[in-house]
Amino acid sequence: MGLQITGVRRTENLRKLANHWVIELDRCRSPLNKPKNLSPPDNNSVQKNQNPRTERKPSATPLRAAIAFDDHQNVGPDASGISTPVVTERVPRPKVEGMPRKVAIEFGEPGTGDMKFVLLGKQGFCVKLSVHRNILVENSNYFADKFSEQESGIPCLEISDCEDVEIYVETVGLMYCKDMKQWLIKQSVSRVVRILKLAELLGFNKCIQSCLEYLEAVPWVGEEEEEKVVSSVLRLQSEGIGVTPILKRVSSDVTKAPKDALFQIMELVLKSNEERGRREMKSIVLKLLKENNNLSNCAGSTDICYVTIYSSCRSCLNSLLSLFKQVTDPGSADIPIDNKETVVKRIALEADNLSWLLDILADSQAADEFAQMWASQQEMANLHEKLHIVSRYHVSFITARLFVGIGRGEMLPSKDTRHLLLQTWLQPLINDYGWLQHGCRSLDRKVVEEGIGRTILTLPLEDQQSILLGWLSSFLKAGHNCPNPQRAFEVWWRRTFIRPHVETQGSQFQSDSSMTSK
Repeated sequence: MGLQITGVRRTENLRKLANHWVIELDRCRSPLNKPKNLSPPDNNSVQKNQNPRTERKPSATPLRAAIAFDDHQNVGPDASGISTPVVTERVPRPKVEGMPRKVAIEFGEPGTGDMKFVLLGKQGFCVKLSVHRNILVENSNYFADKFSEQESGIPCLEISDCEDVEIYVETVGLMYCKDMKQWLIKQSVSRVVRILKLAELLGFNKCIQSCLEYLEAVPWVGEEEEEKVVSSVLRLQSEGIGVTPILKRVSSDVTKAPKDALFQIMELVLKSNEERGRREMKSIVLKLLKENNNLSNCAGSTDICYVTIYSSCRSCLNSLLSLFKQVTDPGSADIPIDNKETVVKRIALEADNLSWLLDILADSQAADEFAQMWASQQEMANLHEKLHIVSRYHVSFITARLFVGIGRGEMLPSKDTRHLLLQTWLQPLINDYGWLQHGCRSLDRKVVEEGIGRTILTLPLEDQQSILLGWLSSFLKAGHNCPNPQRAFEVWWRRTFIRPHVETQGSQFQSDSSMTSK
């Protein structure tokens, strides 16, 4: 809670603080119980010492502050008073290099304080407070216990190694404040959190409650500020202080709330027809889910995400298959053109939804199940060739994304799934590749071809040969409109024709060497 601040700057802050309380406590002071043995000041003597401007001011202010310019003066518990000039708003600001390190502040009506309170800062600062014992006892459990342990006549209390002198002065000043809300509303969240921490140590319950009401109502700016507030109130919660209204900002009592909320978000995004809004929200949700994946303590939350996402995947797959059947149905020729265009747009929409869900799963290294689901869509793949290429090429982008993910190691589906994926969807991808290059701006030809090649090379050598020979037949017909996993073809060639020959030569050389040694 200590302030990282230079000595000169801290003293300047305390000077400003003293002048601030002169004005602030005038507005919100509470009536003080004046000692009965205190006689009223002599009006004649007061008038003689006042100038015309001072006569128009109230005769009593709750706080007066003074700067002790004698920096060599000793300050200790036996100090009975402060003989320093009163600081008013008209006092010229001292030069920075000449600022003192001792400040005196008087709370309440001038001359009515019945004890001295000395704060010794860790960096050599000293603040003398002229306070009223009854005010401290009424507002602070700490001071009430402190004074009950000591003799009632002790005139001074000293706090050594005070970490945050400014906040200590502020908090003591709030004991004299009638309307704390009006004062707190002018402060920053960070400052109120510091006051709350000290109020907790002092057992200043009225201040704690006011700080909590402020923190519940004020906006928190940034994650750092939110973390400060939450950590502070959690500490209070362990002590039995009610902080639920504040914590409800960041947590919910409803167990299913995260799952239900995520499901609603996914549904809204997946069903939206507004292109720009969909694109922006997909980017935002993808970014936020990535952040979830980076947090090691969110395993439960991550499981909820995967269940919801795979539920959405199955829904989109069922919808896409239904649309394929609708377009390829023999009776679809009688469907009006407008309805056909609507179906084509919906196919593109569902394909885009599945690509987005696959991006989420691939970034989380959780797309193995998706690869198996997509590889098993033989019925959809058979219907695929019956659709016009304009209607179907978006679907092939899903296949391309899966090959990229496998090639990058983002997903590790089984050998059977990889083989089935190539058998089911590689040829449809080859057929649509020319349209994909022109219709999908996000498709990177080199990356896709590298992914296809690497996926092929994960299979047994016989399967590599079968698939690559099929690809070669298509490539020699389509040329540039066919993906070209040339590097994979070269690797397969070396494995098939060169490596066995090298291994045979190596074995023969070892055999000859052993014979010679004998």
